[in-house]
Amino acid sequence: MALAMNDKVLIEAFGENAQTVRRVKQALMVVLGIAVLALTAKIKVLLPGTPVPITLTTFAVLTIGAGYGARLGMLTVLGYLVVGAFGFDVFAGSSAENNGLVYMMGGTGGYLVGYALAAGALGLAARAGWDRSVLKMALAMLIGTALIYLPGLAWLYQFASGWEQTLAWGITPFLLGDAVKLALAALILPAVWKLIGDARK
Repeated sequence: MALAMNDKVLIEAFGENAQTVRRVKQALMVVLGIAVLALTAKIKVLLPGTPVPITLTTFAVLTIGAGYGARLGMLTVLGYLVVGAFGFDVFAGSSAENNGLVYMMGGTGGYLVGYALAAGALGLAARAGWDRSVLKMALAMLIGTALIYLPGLAWLYQFASGWEQTLAWGITPFLLGDAVKLALAALILPAVWKLIGDARK
């Protein structure tokens, strides 16, 4: 399916877009996005029998990707990963004792890679105008979620005793929560665009 990349993404609808102002705005949005990702990673529910907690990070990644666009969204997620790689406690299960690259090479490492892929995919979808439609945004969110799960499960498989345990650890406990997060994100972005349009009438 060819995507026409000619629409604004959400952050471009706010404020001035002269080159210098745009660069400053983008830098601030990257810093803000990294802070949001770190905060949502710490809002977590630990489940028995799985090393992967439920967090709001998936929701944040998908929303940042769609709101920022592919390049800035991926840059934000990669910035988050770099901050974590330097040992800062920004991941769901990281701590003063378990952080940096050692943590990133653990069971959740594949999901971290998936975050960057998902942000890029959502950014491309938004640039094609999918974030104006609830149905198209839901499809984009579904694709983004799959891009998180695929490398996440492939990496987690190394720590499990087979695919049955991998799926029990890495996908089954999260399906309902991810469906709710996906639906919320799919509703929020078109609603914001509608508000912008109404405000400018």
